[in-house]
Amino acid sequence: MDHVGWLSLVPPIVALTLVILTRKVFISLGIAILIGAFIAFEGIMQAFAGIFQTFISFFISFETLEEPSFAGVVQSMVENGVSINDWELYIMLFLVFLGIVASLITFSGGGQAFSRWAEKRITTRKKSLFLPFVLGIIIFIDDYFNALTVGNTSRPLTDRYRVSRAKLSYIVDSTSAPICVITPMSSWGAYIIGIFASVFAANQIIEYSPLQAFIYTIPINFYALIALIFIVLVIVFNIDIGLMKQHEKRAKEDNQLTDPAKGDVPGSLSADLQMDNGRVSQLFVPILVLVIATVTMMLVTGAQGASGDGVDVTVLTMMEYTDIGLSLLVGSFIGLLTTIAMTFMTKPKAPDFGKAVIAGVKSMLPAIGILLLAWTTIEMIGLLGTGNYLASLIDQSIHPGFLPVLIFLVAAFSGLATGTSWGTFGMLLPIAAQIAVVVEPTMLVPMLAAVLAGSIFGDHISPISDTTILSAAGSGAHHMDHVITQLPYAIMTAIVSTIAFFILGFFGAIVAWITVVVILVIAVVILQRLNKKDAVAS
Repeated sequence: MDHVGWLSLVPPIVALTLVILTRKVFISLGIAILIGAFIAFEGIMQAFAGIFQTFISFFISFETLEEPSFAGVVQSMVENGVSINDWELYIMLFLVFLGIVASLITFSGGGQAFSRWAEKRITTRKKSLFLPFVLGIIIFIDDYFNALTVGNTSRPLTDRYRVSRAKLSYIVDSTSAPICVITPMSSWGAYIIGIFASVFAANQIIEYSPLQAFIYTIPINFYALIALIFIVLVIVFNIDIGLMKQHEKRAKEDNQLTDPAKGDVPGSLSADLQMDNGRVSQLFVPILVLVIATVTMMLVTGAQGASGDGVDVTVLTMMEYTDIGLSLLVGSFIGLLTTIAMTFMTKPKAPDFGKAVIAGVKSMLPAIGILLLAWTTIEMIGLLGTGNYLASLIDQSIHPGFLPVLIFLVAAFSGLATGTSWGTFGMLLPIAAQIAVVVEPTMLVPMLAAVLAGSIFGDHISPISDTTILSAAGSGAHHMDHVITQLPYAIMTAIVSTIAFFILGFFGAIVAWITVVVILVIAVVILQRLNKKDAVAS
């Protein structure tokens, strides 16, 4: 469809506004989808047909219509045939399998056994908060896998030390994407390097290889690095900002790990169904098998994809060509079979086992529902050209020194509005490279880094981001509680990053990092004093 200009911003702005005001994600996204469809298609019936076509495309692949109608969509499927749309289906099945795995680990007593084992080694609440942070750095292979695995693995221990689920989900979310975006060997790194390769070829950029350029972006990917540093500062200095204070106070004083007004997170396993004779191996073995199986499948499918495309099979090309959806599905299924086998070591009662499986499925239904609506919203936003419109706002006549900070802000809003880091990468990296080649070639790497950093920030604060949704699901937090409590931390990180990119454009990376360190020291001192005043007042 034709570019609709500023109207393309209406659906994401409506969605974000309603989500923040009402905290009702399903209703907010549903209204945004309707508005997007009415803008994208002519007529009410065509708009509803467009939504129908978009929704079912997540389950089956068929030749979609630019001007859909209900009869036309059905006719297209009949005449041209259909096939399973494996990506979205695989992700949904992966969520279901992982939900069952987490539930059975809790049911078997593996989580409680791990807590008892870790209690002798991780002896303070502060140390328990470092567990998801360290695991998040170790499991750098993929953000989906990272968010769900780290949250589920850490939860038994953080629950024991009365850490709110909001705090846990913040640490999980703010570790997963930042570590993936600065690691060449992750699925993110391979994807970004692949984009760099095509962009460099199109613009005849020979000063760097794609891998070199990626490595050069790492030390100036300010948002990702500052987010990781800030987590350490938050844990060490016990910094609670905004509504996070309420969540942490309830957890510490009343052992209410989630907001009691909202009830339990769907699928929570009741305490009377948790067996008390579990073993630590019932947690570690399934998780370890799941990790090994998933990573192995990523390498296998990547090798098959690279060789099939006539590309030399290396670790990097395997990560670039890997089938992430299939790898996650197979890895989680093998992990599920292992979990079932480990669960029967303690001879559970069949009815209780069935209830645990059902609880695991239920725990992921809200995440799957929100994901479906978020994917539909993203598709509507894509039809309207929201990202392209935002990218067009960058004027190539601007002073080169301003380019990194401007592209960071545009990428941030694009990530926020579209709910996807990868989509923003694919859209803005070519534009940033082209502007740099035309205006100031020395700004190429800073502008590429700014796209990566801004996209992560926008994704972090977007309620329709899949990684935001999955971080909450893996940590057992209510989705909007995670969004709202993470917001102040992400905004503070983004403010520091904005200053850093501004200084980078005019004075270079060293001066930028000196400024970052000074700002972080001042911020920690101020926040600590505010926390002490609040503690005295209460």
